[in-house]
Amino acid sequence: MSTSPTTYEFQAEVKQVLDIVIHSLYTDREIFVRELVSNAADALEKMRLTQLTENSVFDAEKPLEITITTDEEAKTLTISDHGIGMTRAELVENLGTIAHSGSKAFVKALKNAGKQADAQLIGQFGVGFYSAFMVSDQVKVYTHSWREDGEHLVWTSDGAGSYSIEESPDQARGSKIVIHLKEDAEEFAKPSRIKQVLGKYSNFVGFPISLNGERVNSVEAVWLKNKDDVTDEQYKEFYKFASKAFDEPRYRLHFQADAPLVINALVFVPSENMETYGMGQMEPGVALYCKKVLIDPHPPKLLPDWMRFLRGVIDSEDLPLNISRESMQDSALVRKLGGVVSKRMLKFLDKEAADDAKKFGEFYAKFSRFFKEGVVTDHENKEAIAKLLRFESSLTEKGETIGLADYVARMKEEQKEIYYQTAPSRAAIEAGPYLEGFKSKGLEVLFLYEPIDEYVVNALYAFDGKTLVAVNSEKVDLGDAADAEGVSLSEDDTTKLCDWLKEALGGRVESVKAGKRLVGSPALVLTPEGELNPQMRQMMRALQKDEGGGAPKVILEINPKHILIRDLAAARESSAEAAQLVAEQMLDNALLSAGLLDDPQLLIGRTQKIMERLLARK
Repeated sequence: MSTSPTTYEFQAEVKQVLDIVIHSLYTDREIFVRELVSNAADALEKMRLTQLTENSVFDAEKPLEITITTDEEAKTLTISDHGIGMTRAELVENLGTIAHSGSKAFVKALKNAGKQADAQLIGQFGVGFYSAFMVSDQVKVYTHSWREDGEHLVWTSDGAGSYSIEESPDQARGSKIVIHLKEDAEEFAKPSRIKQVLGKYSNFVGFPISLNGERVNSVEAVWLKNKDDVTDEQYKEFYKFASKAFDEPRYRLHFQADAPLVINALVFVPSENMETYGMGQMEPGVALYCKKVLIDPHPPKLLPDWMRFLRGVIDSEDLPLNISRESMQDSALVRKLGGVVSKRMLKFLDKEAADDAKKFGEFYAKFSRFFKEGVVTDHENKEAIAKLLRFESSLTEKGETIGLADYVARMKEEQKEIYYQTAPSRAAIEAGPYLEGFKSKGLEVLFLYEPIDEYVVNALYAFDGKTLVAVNSEKVDLGDAADAEGVSLSEDDTTKLCDWLKEALGGRVESVKAGKRLVGSPALVLTPEGELNPQMRQMMRALQKDEGGGAPKVILEINPKHILIRDLAAARESSAEAAQLVAEQMLDNALLSAGLLDDPQLLIGRTQKIMERLLARK
């Protein structure tokens, strides 16, 4: 026998919460499909577990599946499941209030949380159902509980101030939600639109989903399977599907964890770096799921920004399903989740590098910029990232690289520092004077070719307790003078020459001193502490264009054993003009070698004068 509908008023506090959900929590209206499908999947999962423990279940033969139908003429969307269903009391409890709260305390908590935390707080109370009111004039929920003695019911509301419950004969077990769409939401009555949304958010729901009779979720949630049950081919297919990629993955990390969070992760390292193809900076590529339901395909704060080249899925049932994109960026839980996966990935790559150095070297050659960016920006993982850096060195062949750990392992017993030199190329380094002293002592020097490398060593500062020091730093002390051919100037003559050079070169040098690191070259320049190194200086000049920044302050270091230095010491008294030309040319040569010569035209003009004087002697 039918009865008249019973009308219930939403409490004032619930109306406030409902208003927040509709207008603040969901910025993309299509998300309501995801929420309702997720609720249906939860109801089916509860039904699956109930069937294991109960002897009698209403409509026991009904399959555990989700059915979606669209009606463009009626402007409706219907989402049905044969899940656990609801009784009258459960309708009031689950749909008449928000997560069993309707209290002033809950609304007060929302207000105190502030705008950025609203969505996160609401998400903890499970309000996905109410997202349907973003697109509807009216929502009807037809339901029958799994219990044999359950009623056949329909819940109806326009989301304004009240809802009604009445009998509705011949309902199957589960719930059927009929959404009467607003005029500006009629697109959701089109099958193509719903299929697009399902493909985006619900591809991996564990129960069959059919749209107008067609199965739409055909891709398995591979990340939830045991990795021993997944073939290489299945991994490759999933990578290409989930990442929309054309290449094959170079590495994959597939793991499950129960603590400190429940995590199912499948993360791939691509073979190709798309940023090198001039396509701009990549979006984050590891999607965030909660129980196989997509939360965000490109979560910006899940993993560190430098890891944006990674592709795959992170699924955590600890994450509130209804968390919004905005609140996720400020979520401590999301940061903790990302932190766990980041550390696992770094350990994984470190092991892969040790197991197959050649394979890792090929990968690193394409993706090195990301790791260098990580050292500079990711302070929490800086040390772990540093282990993955690779450089050529004075003891490797061209194209062969080593890690910082390798460098430290073969350091001299008395060596306290890691030495490096920055320059545009290996040829430029090997042709310059800075390696001479290090080679004579058998000390290895790392070769850094990219401008970002200076930021890297400055951010890193030390590795394994060893400070990173540039070969052109005045702090370098190689001990006793290296062996070199020729007789050295006396200590007194050397002091006099240094004083004369300081005066002859004027403000172009901060000081002049005899050095211990030169073997076959007459002089070099050092960068005083606090001054910009050559690469940073060039970058600043490029940014300032013609504004320059003044001549660099340098320390000129001379080799008292070099014939040019000995002859210069004699010529400063016998041929002052020639000595002046040679002194200036020697400084410019050293500046040029160091990458600090701002105006090569002066060097060219002086070279011509020197050649004229040489020919005049003939």
